[in-house]
Amino acid sequence: MSLSKYKSSSPGAVYHLFNRGNHKQVIFESSDDYRLYRALVSKYCRAVNFSIISYCFMPNHIHLLVRQNGESSPAQLISRLHTSYAMFFNKKYGKVGHLFQDRYKQKIVGDDSYLPTLVSYIHLNPVKDGLIDQPGRYKWSSYNEYYYSGTSGGICDRKTIQDFGLTTLPSDTKLRQLAGEIDPTDTFESQN
Repeated sequence: MSLSKYKSSSPGAVYHLFNRGNHKQVIFESSDDYRLYRALVSKYCRAVNFSIISYCFMPNHIHLLVRQNGESSPAQLISRLHTSYAMFFNKKYGKVGHLFQDRYKQKIVGDDSYLPTLVSYIHLNPVKDGLIDQPGRYKWSSYNEYYYSGTSGGICDRKTIQDFGLTTLPSDTKLRQLAGEIDPTDTFESQN
């Protein structure tokens, strides 16, 4: 994977998009906040023609793995999504100013074989951060959409997931092994 210019985009490209709260602040104060953000992700991905492959919304940061299906860029997606959510959040909690830190991070997934590693990392994020001990216990990631693939109500694009051969969820051991192979530039650990 390589860091791409924020304005570079290409139909068919897969991106890992991530961002965190300004000064690492909490960006989700309640379950309603997570639900709204999830609904906004779904709404704006449809509006600008992106498929959701995987996601995880942590208390102070987010991860989205998406495929661009049209001409709209990831910058257009994130701009609409984060502007809308920040306006809601600031109004609800009586805050002003930036909710998100700097620009979002955008990484192009250049090799489809890296996707299982990245999906595993995203799904294990709440375990790594000590919020839960099993990824299925975290409500704000796509893990359960993968695990219970026959259920409705998810926001991930099942066809895209199938197209990339991601329909079989690895065992917890394999999940952890794959997540351990993550490129450091796909994390906040390599940044301030």
